[in-house]
Amino acid sequence: MTTISEAGNEIAEDFMMIEDPLDKFGFLIDLGKNLEPLDESLKTSDRLVKGCQASVWLVSALRDGKVYFSADADADYARGLVAMMIRVLSGHTPDEILQADISFLEKIGLSKMLSMKRAGGLESMIRQMKLDALALKAKTV
Repeated sequence: MTTISEAGNEIAEDFMMIEDPLDKFGFLIDLGKNLEPLDESLKTSDRLVKGCQASVWLVSALRDGKVYFSADADADYARGLVAMMIRVLSGHTPDEILQADISFLEKIGLSKMLSMKRAGGLESMIRQMKLDALALKAKTV
């Protein structure tokens, strides 16, 4: 299995091959198109990521000691952002997620692509994924 760092670097390499900022945004949206939609019954208020401009629902589960995420969003860019983070963090242990190096986001140059509110939403997604990993870890102790 690919490490979190390797998965992040793969995404960064994909982004760095794209020069035009609009094409980078398009690539991000394409990532979201590959995200399996959540069943409507899972789109509950307790699963909404707080701090996102868009509505983003995050579901996490622990299987065989690893955290698996699924998500959905009502905005294309938010779907892309959460799909990107799922690609990087899903399938790893809670400790790996809690200690994850997500410096690949700087390599991508997302700070130049995203408004402050959208960047804050991405931070909220990452924070929620780490909180979910911590909560799932606590249940196994």
